[in-house]
Amino acid sequence: MSTRRSFKRLCILLLTISTLTACQAQPQAGGKKPHVKEMNLYVATDLHYLSPTLHDNGQAFHEYIAAGNSKLLNYSDQLTDALVDTVIQDKPQALILSGDLTNNGEKSSHVDLAKKLKRVQDSGTPVYVIPGNHDISNPWARKFKGDGQYKTPYISPEDFANIYEDFGYRTALTRDKDSLSYVAEVSDDLWLLMLDTSRYDNNVMMNIPQTDGQLGKGTLKWVQQYSEQAKKKNIQIITVMHHNLLDHSDLLDGGFTLNNADELTPILQNNNIPLVLSGHIHIQDIATNGKIFDIATSANSVYPHHYGKIHYNADTLQLTYTAEQTPVAKWSKEKGISNPDLNNFDTYAHHFFYENSSKRIAKTLDKLPYSMEDRQDMAKVSSAVDLLYFSGADPSKELLQSKGLTLWEQAADDVGFSKKYVLDRIHSGKVSNFLSLTIPKKE
Repeated sequence: MSTRRSFKRLCILLLTISTLTACQAQPQAGGKKPHVKEMNLYVATDLHYLSPTLHDNGQAFHEYIAAGNSKLLNYSDQLTDALVDTVIQDKPQALILSGDLTNNGEKSSHVDLAKKLKRVQDSGTPVYVIPGNHDISNPWARKFKGDGQYKTPYISPEDFANIYEDFGYRTALTRDKDSLSYVAEVSDDLWLLMLDTSRYDNNVMMNIPQTDGQLGKGTLKWVQQYSEQAKKKNIQIITVMHHNLLDHSDLLDGGFTLNNADELTPILQNNNIPLVLSGHIHIQDIATNGKIFDIATSANSVYPHHYGKIHYNADTLQLTYTAEQTPVAKWSKEKGISNPDLNNFDTYAHHFFYENSSKRIAKTLDKLPYSMEDRQDMAKVSSAVDLLYFSGADPSKELLQSKGLTLWEQAADDVGFSKKYVLDRIHSGKVSNFLSLTIPKKE
């Protein structure tokens, strides 16, 4: 054998070995993840992101915001960037987004949001998303120019899976064939059960986005199958869904709790899955039936602009959840932005929230036989209670001793919903922005 031929064969052999080694070193979709004892997971919901390409900051846009439910859409881009940069800086093991990613499912909003999430993914933090009731086949998708609103393209379920392919769908351990649900592996003993609870098949025909949530029979069987599999392998699951598993308010209705929660709940309980992360209702609240805790993180698009921090110890099965404010002012100053709204964002956003809340309650109070001073005192209390719902905090001593609260307590029952709303939150005694939980070991 010639020296030249031997050298050629040696080069081919070395190249083959190098190629095989490189292939083996690449993480495969659904490949086994390493054990992580201590991990941090960040969760946010109801971003209601609106691409800045879809508005000109004009009359129609601001009229739309004023008529809405306190979403700060004029700073949607900055709120999202502040959240993204916070995640990149903190480097948690995962960022979880539980639906209503966009304002009304605009294709441009989805595409632009995916570009932002790619920055998180590229920094080393995996991102996992599911759709909410606003995100898919939404005939209300609009852009704003001058004094007019105009239709803009929305997306299909297939589009959603393609746009967010890198954020859970491509690397899923398994995907449900009947929905956009999937299982994501965070570590060797922690899975995320990402459930698509939204109903969007009839939106276009009805010309209105359906807001309630439900899981199909096939999806429930799929949940049962992989929940049992996880239990056998001693793998812990955290469930993520847009709609709520448990009721978060006796007063707020409108399809917030999953229609067939009674079918999903026993599956989770029987397989020792005690934690659900949800959204949709926009308020910060933690509900429990004694075996399952459902944490509804408040909307990142609405003051106080929360996201949740979860710390999980895989060895001791101890878990803590803390609601945090997206640090827009800090982010703005670090970026050298001169906008005073952004540099004093907490003050600006609180004022925006308070004004919207006051306008809503004024429509009720103006019809009641109270003096202007009394109505103002009652409006202050109602707005403060709104903030308690959205922040998950407990009422201050000042609020409990206020004249406005006394007026609400003494108001006639025919005041109706407003009185019940105020007193329900004041007397609930709930603090819903923190949870410490030790997960029972699997039997």
